[in-house]
Amino acid sequence: MLRRLAGGERSIGELAAPFRMSFAGASKHVRALESAGLVRRTVRGRTHVCSLDPAPLAAADEWLRFYERFWTERLDALERELGQVDTSHDEGGEHE
Repeated sequence: MLRRLAGGERSIGELAAPFRMSFAGASKHVRALESAGLVRRTVRGRTHVCSLDPAPLAAADEWLRFYERFWTERLDALERELGQVDTSHDEGGEHE
């Protein structure tokens, strides 16, 4: 649903269509997305129109990028350390 909303406003019926779900089921999903702050719903007559609120997604993306850098740096450091251990082991010769 979020991907479809990235392309612009959609009614709940339009959001439900690709998933072959009922209006009630789609509305329940939209309520969950609203609660998470990801979607805004406006009522135009009898039609409920939804739009994406990208701010919370941007915050989540920033958080994920921080931890991606964090773990990449740690794993790169570990790889360097393991490479040094292998090199020093190889230089010491074999012990029989």
